[in-house]
Amino acid sequence: MPVSKINKPIVVKIGGSTLGSEDTTLEDVVALQKQGKPVVIIHGGGKLITDWLTKLGVPTTFVKGERVTDKASLEVVNAVLSGLVNKDLVSQLNNMGGKAVGICGADGSMVQGSVVSKDMGFVGHTERIDASLIKILLKAGYIPVISPVSLYSHNRPGGAPGILNNNADIIAGEIAAAIGASRLIFLTDVPGILDKQGKMVNELSVGEAEDLIASGVAGGGMIPKVRACITAVATTGSACIIDGRKPHALIKDLEGPSSGTVVKANK
Repeated sequence: MPVSKINKPIVVKIGGSTLGSEDTTLEDVVALQKQGKPVVIIHGGGKLITDWLTKLGVPTTFVKGERVTDKASLEVVNAVLSGLVNKDLVSQLNNMGGKAVGICGADGSMVQGSVVSKDMGFVGHTERIDASLIKILLKAGYIPVISPVSLYSHNRPGGAPGILNNNADIIAGEIAAAIGASRLIFLTDVPGILDKQGKMVNELSVGEAEDLIASGVAGGGMIPKVRACITAVATTGSACIIDGRKPHALIKDLEGPSSGTVVKANK
């Protein structure tokens, strides 16, 4: 079921740190939907997961920015991402007059994964994206709001959980590529990608983006965002990382020029 070439979807990755009481992101998304522009949201929620793990006395360990996810952690991850965060976003969008449906990567076998490594526990690596459910929801006029929990479908041993904890940034890039999005936009709590001197870079080619990762200039949580942009631009042509804390940052970015860093297939 193809998505219209005239109205290619916009994929928006929302980080939990960018959604404050005065945030306008969801308002912008509803406005875009009313203009007939299809939008897909992928969200994170790492800080809230850590808060709940702390409340429940479950220890948290990170390796290179990735949360090591044992069975106890996985239960909290799924409850927070697919429950608390996802349904809060959906209810806000619908109360603003939008039409939104909350799903996770395991629904419809959308994001099919395997375990990254035994040391990381139940952290997922995407093996396949089946975008059928997303396309059905878009065609029906809904905003799919997706939590980054995937189906543990590849090399799963007996007795293992049926889901995995995936990186939301990476999934955003993979979904943008799979549905042929017109644009991938990361709403973050930083202005964009910074160079060695700490100045924001307005535009990067794929090669330049890869060099920033290899040199260590782009590090920590920025690495999966840059990698996701590289994945997406193969089909979207451009992806960007912008400061989601600014009023109506999403609408302004689409109207152009971008206020953040744009990654393009060819400069």
